Amino acid sequence: MDAPLLSDLSAWQRLGGQHTAEEIAQQPALWDALAETLADMQSAIDAFLGDWLRQPGNRVIFTGAGSSGFIAEMVADTINAQWPAEARAVHTTSLLTHPALYLERERPTLLVSFGRSGSSPESIAAVDLVREQVALSRFLDITCNGEGELARRGRDRDDTLTLLMPPASCDRAFAMTSSLTCMQLAALAVFDRAPWEQRLEQLHTVAALGRRALSDWEQASTFLANGSGTRVIYLGSGPLEGLARECALKLLELTAGRVLALANTPLGFRHGPKSTLDAGTLVVVLRSAQPVARRYEQDLLDELRRDGVAGRVISVGPRVDGEPAAPGDFTLAVPALPDPWLAPVWLTLAQRYALRRSAALDLTPDNPFPDGTVNRVVQGVIIHRHG
Repeated sequence: MDAPLLSDLSAWQRLGGQHTAEEIAQQPALWDALAETLADMQSAIDAFLGDWLRQPGNRVIFTGAGSSGFIAEMVADTINAQWPAEARAVHTTSLLTHPALYLERERPTLLVSFGRSGSSPESIAAVDLVREQVALSRFLDITCNGEGELARRGRDRDDTLTLLMPPASCDRAFAMTSSLTCMQLAALAVFDRAPWEQRLEQLHTVAALGRRALSDWEQASTFLANGSGTRVIYLGSGPLEGLARECALKLLELTAGRVLALANTPLGFRHGPKSTLDAGTLVVVLRSAQPVARRYEQDLLDELRRDGVAGRVISVGPRVDGEPAAPGDFTLAVPALPDPWLAPVWLTLAQRYALRRSAALDLTPDNPFPDGTVNRVVQGVIIHRHG
C-alpha cells in the first residue's frame, strides 16, 4: 500500500488503518505539545521528586508491559548514569511474578509506571505490590488516559504524581505509536539533570527531526515495505536494544504474526541468531550516536553485506561525515543528543513499515486481530498474591 500517511486518509480508512496512520504522523506535533505540558507541570514535578534522585540509597524502577516495558528499557540506563540513586527497568510482567528479586522492604522505591490506557491489570497490580512490600514508596504514573485506573487511583494521593500526556496521544488504534514516544520523551525530560529550559528545547529539536524523517523518508519507506520478505531482524545496542525490541513487536502486532520479527544487538547477533538469515530476511541496524558503538555496528553491516546471505541489509540513524552510507540507508544529520532522545525519530520508520506491511497482507492495521485473540488492553490476566 503506497498511500502517504496523511495526504490520502480516505485510502487508509478503506484499508482499516486511518487511526494508525494518523497517530504515526501526529507524533512530532505531540512532542512539541509535550514540551508545553511539561513546562506547565515543572513546579509540580520538581516538588514531587525533591532530592530523591540525589540519595544513593534510593531506587527508581521504570515499569510497564509490552511496549510500555520497552520504554523502561530505553530510558532507565541513561537516567541511572546521571544520578546517585539507582534506576533500573523491570517489566511489570517480571515484577509481579518475582518481586523478591526487585523489591526490598527497607529500600525507598519510586515506581515509574508507563501506561497508554493506564488500566492494564499488571500496571494496577504493580502499584499495589510496591505499596504493600516497600515501607517507603512513591509513584509517578506517566499515562495517556486521564480516565484510566492509574490516573483515577492516583488522584489526591500524596505519594503519587500523575503526568498526563497530550490527549491525542491516547492512541485509538491497536498498536502503541504516539503514546509510546510521548511517554518515553516525557520520562527522559523529567529525569534529565540539565536545566528545564534545555530539556524542553531538546523536545522541540526532536520534534523537528521527526518532521524531517516523516517527510524525507516517505517514498523510500514505502518502497521498503513493498518487499516480500518473510522475516525482519532489528538490531540495536545499549538503549537502542529496547528500541529494536519495540520495532520488532510493532511488526509482529500489525502483521498478526505473519511476518516473523526478531530483535537483538549487533554484537549478540553473531552468537547464534545470525543463523536465521536467508534470502527472505531484511536486517535493520539501528545506529547509535556513540562513536565506539558505531564501529561495532559498521563492522556487522560490512560483514552482512559482504556475506550476501540476507535479502537486504539497511541501517537507520544519525548521519556521520566520513562514514559510508549504503544505498537505501535511512540517515539524518542530527545534533549531539543521547540515543534515547533520538530513538523516537528512528522508530517512525519502523512504525510506517509495519503499517504498510499490514495493509499489504490485507489486514486491518487499526485492529489486526478482529477475532479478539490479542487485545488493545490486555485481558485474561489473573493477579495472584504473594504471601
